[in-house]
Amino acid sequence: MPAELSLALMEAAEETIRQTVKLARTPQRTTRSRRGTTLKPGPASPLWNELAKIVLARLTRYGDKAQLARLLGLPRQRVNDLLLSRRHLPDAERTLLLLVWLQMRSENHEPFGKK
Repeated sequence: MPAELSLALMEAAEETIRQTVKLARTPQRTTRSRRGTTLKPGPASPLWNELAKIVLARLTRYGDKAQLARLLGLPRQRVNDLLLSRRHLPDAERTLLLLVWLQMRSENHEPFGKK
């Protein structure tokens, strides 16, 4: 039993070393450099990238982006930064508001109180 365990540990260590070398060779690391730093949009935020793409697809009518900005309590330009240029990530409350907005739009409810 100890021989099997040590063999399994050696194989796992070799695989870990291979993965570490592979990560070190890649030009962009997807891990954060320091604990507690802010996550930036990009490859390290695939869920946000997908959410932004879905929200943009739902902004179909003229003025939808301005109304969404009012709902989020942000200037239109910041909504553009969040969704199109993806230079910023929203806070948790605004992300939840976006999810609620998407749910309402998918159920054909008017999230802005229009009739």
